Amino acid sequence: MALTLNQDQQLLKDSAQSFCQHNAPVSMLRKLRDSKDSDGFDRQLWQQMIELGWAGMAIPEAYGGFDFGYGGLGVVLEETGRTLVSSPLISTVLVAATVINELGSEQQKQDLLPKIVAGELLIALALDEQTSHAPKRIATTASKSGTDYILNGRKTFVLDGHVAQQLIVVARTSGETDSEAGISLFLLDSNAEGVNCQRSWMVDSRNSAQLEFVNVKLGANALLGELDKGFDGLDRALDVARIGIAAEMLGSIQTVFESILQYLKQREQFGVLIGSFQGLQHRAAEMYSEIELCKSAVRAALAGLDDPQKSRIEIAVLASVAKAKLSEVFFLVSNEGIQMHGGIGMTDEFDIGFFIKRARVAQQYLGDAVFHRDRYATLNNF
Repeated sequence: MALTLNQDQQLLKDSAQSFCQHNAPVSMLRKLRDSKDSDGFDRQLWQQMIELGWAGMAIPEAYGGFDFGYGGLGVVLEETGRTLVSSPLISTVLVAATVINELGSEQQKQDLLPKIVAGELLIALALDEQTSHAPKRIATTASKSGTDYILNGRKTFVLDGHVAQQLIVVARTSGETDSEAGISLFLLDSNAEGVNCQRSWMVDSRNSAQLEFVNVKLGANALLGELDKGFDGLDRALDVARIGIAAEMLGSIQTVFESILQYLKQREQFGVLIGSFQGLQHRAAEMYSEIELCKSAVRAALAGLDDPQKSRIEIAVLASVAKAKLSEVFFLVSNEGIQMHGGIGMTDEFDIGFFIKRARVAQQYLGDAVFHRDRYATLNNF
């Protein structure tokens, strides 16, 4: 398995890096936060990303995409992580489009995926119901009513839920609350009668929403995938999303580490550069080593997604390894970023604070390190 980028991926990475640095620096996120922007992302910037083809990177050509693979989408996400770009690239492209591609009927794919590629549709996944990630713990119900379904329940931590035109809701149609069996997925318009949405600003200044469903009527064609058998496809899609999030975290980690190194070479104490202090050198060396491991974990996971020979279990293992490792190292490096910058690291005027806030949200999204270490053990029959 190659742990380096091929020529096409490297060209894409360079292009994405240039675009993000010039068009979406961290100052843009600061502006969105300070203005309490109603969307939480810049629509003009999103349109530029659409024109670059980022929304169709991993979508098959049959549905209007470019079939560049998850290796391509991964390097784009890595570069957006470097400048903390806020956009629907994660909620709509990485998560929702993957769920549709995994579970949707041919007609649903033909209807929805080309609209995502063209930037005509924003869609969000409504999954978790607790403060921690638990994809099997579904209490939201979709009860059969003739040929229709009646949806009731609540969802939390729905990325871009307040701007999404459509929602993919994970509901229980049978079985116990913590059972994989009996989970089904449904598509519905976000403005449907009985859907209540409350926007919240997360600590990393990105969008999240709390959703409530009260007797929402869904037609039979709203079902995404098979009735009662949606968990396997959902879990496959979540692993793709976990690897994509890990790639974004890798970009952020590298930016923080580069900022640390730059500061160590500039800041003087007692008449000498602090980078000459052995204690700080040891801490920097530890971070460097951990980041190299992160690169290998992310590259292996992305390559695995594009390898048809990889089994479902192998992909799940790669996803949990990547998400657990990146969560741990982002925690370490973001903390060190604040500490090594000293007093200025704590000020809002300095960008390093945005990265520690992003780290805390990204660590939790789709499972933290504890969740994935436990999952890794289960997958390996420990």
